[in-house]
Amino acid sequence: MTAIPLGHLLGLAAILFTMGLVGVLTRRNLLLILMSIEVMLNAVNLTFVAFSRYNGWTEGHVLAFFLIAIAAAEAAVGLALVLSVFRLKNATYVDELRLLKR
Repeated sequence: MTAIPLGHLLGLAAILFTMGLVGVLTRRNLLLILMSIEVMLNAVNLTFVAFSRYNGWTEGHVLAFFLIAIAAAEAAVGLALVLSVFRLKNATYVDELRLLKR
């Protein structure tokens, strides 16, 4: 069994992070923006695990575990906010929302 080189894993993480960043910057739907943030967090997880596996440490795995827990909490809070905004304004597009403006 051959190990995947570190450069390949970091390249994949960079591609995933870039896809998530493009999704955050270009999408207008709040749910798709939250999904893009999750893709970016998964890219960071992949980077942590790749470096910890490459160096033989366990800290990267622990950090990835905590980041997964934080991402789950972020998804729950974000989804609750999206649902409350949808109930109030009947829209999930960022352009149509002016809640924080006076």
